[in-house]
Amino acid sequence: MEIKAKELSKVYGSGESRIVAVDKVDLEIAANDFISIMGPSGSGKSTLLHLLSGLDKPTSGSLTYDGKDIYGFADRELSAFRRQRIGFIFQQFNLLPVLTAKENIIMPLLLDKKQPDEAYLKLLTELLGISERLTHLPHELSGGQQQRVAIARALIAQPDIVFADEPTGNLDSKSGGEVMDMLRDIWHRTGKTLVIITHDNRIAKMAERQFVIMDGVLSEVTAR
Repeated sequence: MEIKAKELSKVYGSGESRIVAVDKVDLEIAANDFISIMGPSGSGKSTLLHLLSGLDKPTSGSLTYDGKDIYGFADRELSAFRRQRIGFIFQQFNLLPVLTAKENIIMPLLLDKKQPDEAYLKLLTELLGISERLTHLPHELSGGQQQRVAIARALIAQPDIVFADEPTGNLDSKSGGEVMDMLRDIWHRTGKTLVIITHDNRIAKMAERQFVIMDGVLSEVTAR
């Protein structure tokens, strides 16, 4: 999958209260890229991720996936596209408390009336070290384990690209390091495209391509 953002902007308000959250961003993401976008709170990094992943619509500019403008999709079509082609990992784990770990993982498939590939599910949960925790409810898991469940959920539909918004923000440094090592290992093994939003320079440096965003302006600091 090839993703191209051209002069992508997001503006809130008008007049004196006008805020440019993302300012004319140009970005190309190729298959198997591992990209980090770093910036402080309020820099526009999460807004940019929401635009790139189709969770929010820009004020101006274009975003294409393999040449198709996803902002031209109808709402239902865009929702299905996100479920099937894009994986999301958030700082808040967003697990449903009444569902087991396995049920949380396979939920995106069930929404499309599909059954999980049990061999792939087994491989994924073993890679993430949660194969013995699949019958547990979220409150029975540690923070690191809950984030691993969330990662498995993001990958279960075998998406082309995974967006991670501060994936270690709710974890201690040890658990956060373990989660990042697993994400990098999965990226190596599966060839998926990975885009991580972070304020942590250590995490940003794990990526092959590193970007910085300040006041909505994106710049690349290192490339392959």
